[in-house]
Amino acid sequence: MKIFIGLGNPGKQYEKTRHNAGFEVIDYLADKWSISLDQAKHKGIYGIGTVKGEKILLLKPLTYMNLSGESISAVLQFYKVEISDLVVIYDDLDLPAGKIRLRQKGSAGGHNGIKSTIAHLGTQDFNRIRIGIGRPEGRIPVVDYVLNRFSAEEWVSLEAAIEKSASACESWLEQSYVQVMNEYNQS
Repeated sequence: MKIFIGLGNPGKQYEKTRHNAGFEVIDYLADKWSISLDQAKHKGIYGIGTVKGEKILLLKPLTYMNLSGESISAVLQFYKVEISDLVVIYDDLDLPAGKIRLRQKGSAGGHNGIKSTIAHLGTQDFNRIRIGIGRPEGRIPVVDYVLNRFSAEEWVSLEAAIEKSASACESWLEQSYVQVMNEYNQS
């Protein structure tokens, strides 16, 4: 089983915000792969399906961003899945809007959802897809920036990043994560 986890915040007020880029990818994959996110357990909503012969679990933690690791560790423990079989998808201020970067390990880089994930998994070594949201201009506080919605122009670049992230996820079903990283980090 492979687990795809998108980080974000639950609730209408957070829909389409920069901090919910991970949720957007999970919604896109759920639609593309016809997997209903209709199960509520393990402090999240999720769905299970089969894609290209591989059992898939799509998860959106409902703990709010800062406690994402609680849901992630609960799902891994319940389904007895190895950390190497998951990928965490989230927004990243340090990448230009619309860019994606795949990694297999690393620090939280100031991202509270990743800090929580590292704390609950007990390791920094897990697959991730970072979706660039850029840094705020001027004196806009980071917390306000990440919780605001994308402009129409930014949304176009985010949609491209969502599609590219989803394509990387699908490639991982047939290739090693290193191969997928080498392919998708080129652009």
